[in-house]
Amino acid sequence: MPPALAAVAWALRAAVWACLAASAMLVAEAAYMGLASLAALWRRPQRSFIEFDTGINGTFVSFLQVYKLSISAACALTWPPDRIIIQVLDDSTDPIIKELVELECLGWASKKINIKYEVRNNRKGYKAGALKKGMEHIYAQQCDFVAIFDADFQPESDFLSKTIPFLVHNPKIAFVQTRWEFGKHKDIIF
Repeated sequence: MPPALAAVAWALRAAVWACLAASAMLVAEAAYMGLASLAALWRRPQRSFIEFDTGINGTFVSFLQVYKLSISAACALTWPPDRIIIQVLDDSTDPIIKELVELECLGWASKKINIKYEVRNNRKGYKAGALKKGMEHIYAQQCDFVAIFDADFQPESDFLSKTIPFLVHNPKIAFVQTRWEFGKHKDIIF
């Protein structure tokens, strides 16, 4: 075999082995994350706490298109119902919006979802202030993990099973930041 052809054959063999090794690592990672997700679901007394900040100063119509979708997405999270609390922290300034959000929460509570509707009467500290206020409640302090979503965020149902294992199996990690995408309703303007 000519030397140039032998070099190409050697490079192709090396590339095939590199791809094979990368594929094996991906399979191993997927298996590990699957097992870690199952372990996270079975471990007690983990409780996850979900907080929504509904303080949107945008238009009334825009908020109406979003808050139901966001709350229903949080209520649809795949996690044991006895180990999740969903807190909707409302610091909006419009009394009509407050009433609508509260009614939405009451509707989910009637379906046996552990959802708490809390009102913050000011916007002091903005998002950090909202988090501080939300964490003042006893039920929030008893949770091992906290997930925070803005009112326009709609987490996928497997959000917790994809993120909590990173925290459970890595005690040196304090938080997990995930990618954010706009909702499916691209015509929403704030």
